[in-house]
Amino acid sequence: MSTQSNRRILNPGGTNDSFQAEQYTKGSLDLDQLLADPVVQFNTWFQHAQAEKVYQPETVTLSTAELPSGRVSARMVYLKEVDERGFVVYSNWATSRKSKDVASNPQAALTFWWHELERQVRVEGPCERMSSEESQLYYDTRIRGSRLGAWASQQSQVLRDRAELEGQVMEVEKRFAGQENIPVPEFWGGLRVKPEMVEFWQGRPSRLHDRFRYTRGSDGSWKVDRLSP
Repeated sequence: MSTQSNRRILNPGGTNDSFQAEQYTKGSLDLDQLLADPVVQFNTWFQHAQAEKVYQPETVTLSTAELPSGRVSARMVYLKEVDERGFVVYSNWATSRKSKDVASNPQAALTFWWHELERQVRVEGPCERMSSEESQLYYDTRIRGSRLGAWASQQSQVLRDRAELEGQVMEVEKRFAGQENIPVPEFWGGLRVKPEMVEFWQGRPSRLHDRFRYTRGSDGSWKVDRLSP
């Protein structure tokens, strides 16, 4: 005798007032539209996203995994720099979950989702921590409160309550009172993901999306393949 399942099929959050998922119809992607270098291609797409008023296109999911357990963790961060060396985000590297993951496993992944354009970009590769000198350049562009916050927050550590955090901030404010040039904390800085794989994804109807994957060869050159959706 069969047992009634408690399984629930969720209604898609589309705009067509039906039980079917929303269709992607805003574009297509073909090989002849892609540039030879994926970082240059990313910059082209990113500039287009800015021009089309995509909401915070620099928002990206950073995924890391701890070894030997293999436990994966992911969080939303802001992309702050990109060049031929890779994609850069900033964080606390003493106490954060991502710092512990990277210490045991230097591989990371980034995922951008630009809903307004129905586009996705995925990046995978090893990561490296940037020098204090490199990190200071970005750190100096942050508002004072954010610079002090980097000193105060023991990221991902347990707090008794909000008052404990605010007390830590007050201590840092006293330490740097009247000081505008604040040094970057030795435990805080940039993480560069050096791309070995970059995928560009354009939504298409019926889930038959266009996907192109760049993979870096041993000689540094890039190979491009179309992937099945």
